[in-house]
Amino acid sequence: MPTLAITNAHVVPVTGEPFDGTVVVTDGTISALGPDVGVPSGAEVVDAGGQWLLPGFVDAHTHLGVHEEGEGWSGNDTNEMTDPVTAHVRALDAIYPGDVGFTDALAGGVTTVCVNPGSGNVIGGLCVALHTSGRTVEEMVLRSPAGLKAALGENPKRVYGEQKKTPSTRLGTAAVMREAFVAAENYQAKRAKAVAEGERFDARDLRLEALASVLAREIPWRQHAHRADDIATAVRIADEFGYELVLDHGTEAHLVADLLAERGVPVLIGPLLTSRSKVELRQRSLANPGRLARAGVEISIITDHPVIPIHFLVHQATFAVKEGLDPVTALRSITIHPARVLGLEDRIGSLEVGKLGDLVLWSGDPLDVMQRALRVFIAGHEVHTWTSAA
Repeated sequence: MPTLAITNAHVVPVTGEPFDGTVVVTDGTISALGPDVGVPSGAEVVDAGGQWLLPGFVDAHTHLGVHEEGEGWSGNDTNEMTDPVTAHVRALDAIYPGDVGFTDALAGGVTTVCVNPGSGNVIGGLCVALHTSGRTVEEMVLRSPAGLKAALGENPKRVYGEQKKTPSTRLGTAAVMREAFVAAENYQAKRAKAVAEGERFDARDLRLEALASVLAREIPWRQHAHRADDIATAVRIADEFGYELVLDHGTEAHLVADLLAERGVPVLIGPLLTSRSKVELRQRSLANPGRLARAGVEISIITDHPVIPIHFLVHQATFAVKEGLDPVTALRSITIHPARVLGLEDRIGSLEVGKLGDLVLWSGDPLDVMQRALRVFIAGHEVHTWTSAA
């Protein structure tokens, strides 16, 4: 791969101060950046002409590739709603890289996503973080698994209540979750005993292995919760079992923001441009990201694609700024903050030496709705170029 040098750019590193200068990518990673960086001999040079250069955006909660657009039931592999606990299923196994949403992601400057199972089950399955360009999932994966998805609130109680089985209530949902974690604790103990005694452990259980990885804090618990009471339940159960909690959606998280800030629980807030289609969404507001951030909660803005088209990720950030979110925090909420949630902050989310060359050249400030992503690079390789439809 030839060295890439993007010169004469207005560079916004996200974790550092903006500057006018050059970013160099060698063998897929950023090797130099600054106002006075020279261009290596033989490098491919892109003259930005003063345009804005930022890291690729990160959406930490999508169903990209598992809920294909325009395909109906045949392209929807979001929920395995045959059991309340499907901790062992992997979004990785259902992703279609040809989904048009991946093209839209690149057009919106989104180079990394987390693809999650849905929220129909109490415990829905394993998430995967991946780049938004590639022929196969294996070419795209950055971290697998990147978390274990679970749901509180309306969705699981509706799905299983209609089937006349547990859980049909919020208290039933919490009970199913606790039972699963107790089973995983017992599984851990049996496995540890076998290892300590030099015996073969021949009772593998994929559901319990997934849950055990959460208990061991190898991956975060990705908790779907909208309403404040469900958020409190999420915190309560996390305190009981000691795992790393990430709150997905958090529509009413601002009502308990001090509780979340005190515990350092990040909130993936969104989708923000939807109607209030169910009870849990009554408090949905574009002002909520700003309220959370001012309370000291680390936020990431999400689309829940295809609920909100993924190329509208940056527009949600823009509208949140309009309603009080600090612009610097807005950019962090779609770059370094979600990178941290995914355990990838050492590789993506900002422009720093040693990180992947995931770069997007914008016509101007991306928080201006009139600007667009002109050229998109993943690991220094150009994967999208805007062409006028006129």
